[in-house]
Amino acid sequence: MDGRSTVADDPLVNNPDDTSRPPSTTPERQVRWIPLVGRPLTALLAGDLAEAREQTGFDLPEFFVSEQARRLWRYRFDQVTADPASAPWLVRAAVSEPDGAVVGYAGYHGPPDGNGMVEIGYTVVPEARRGGYARAMLRSLLVRAAEEPEVRVVRVTISPDNAASLATIRGFGFVETGEQMDEVDGLEIIYEVPADRILSA
Repeated sequence: MDGRSTVADDPLVNNPDDTSRPPSTTPERQVRWIPLVGRPLTALLAGDLAEAREQTGFDLPEFFVSEQARRLWRYRFDQVTADPASAPWLVRAAVSEPDGAVVGYAGYHGPPDGNGMVEIGYTVVPEARRGGYARAMLRSLLVRAAEEPEVRVVRVTISPDNAASLATIRGFGFVETGEQMDEVDGLEIIYEVPADRILSA
């Protein structure tokens, strides 16, 4: 596991409990993003959900102060502290449109590396799972990354037995490019899609 971390261990994950392709009765979801840096991130790291809600102006779910989430806040806080310029690439809350419900958090593992690669990850909160939000978040993250001139390729890494996450990325142009052994999650498959393919799709 390197400094970028992976989809599964960050723990910003393609959530295994969320479906990849919503049932035909589920409308295509849309999300917008609320940055979780500065005071909101500090509040979440401290487990102060009330303060985080006040700072963001949104009713953040209890899951945002879960043990899983707070591990991520610590990781991202340390990242921003070491490299403040990385903040725009990191974690943000996903807000469902048009109802305004916070359905998860997501982001990139950092700015593009020397090869123009960014890795993405996302988590859907339990109460919003199986509603098509994972694909909505993935779609938005892909487009945002591809619109940045310095991004040439977008990556996700997924455990081979994580059927839901594998299905989530289906249809977005990802191609298997290799594998890696994660110290926490074991074998992970690397999937990548060129940025220019995202925008031309």
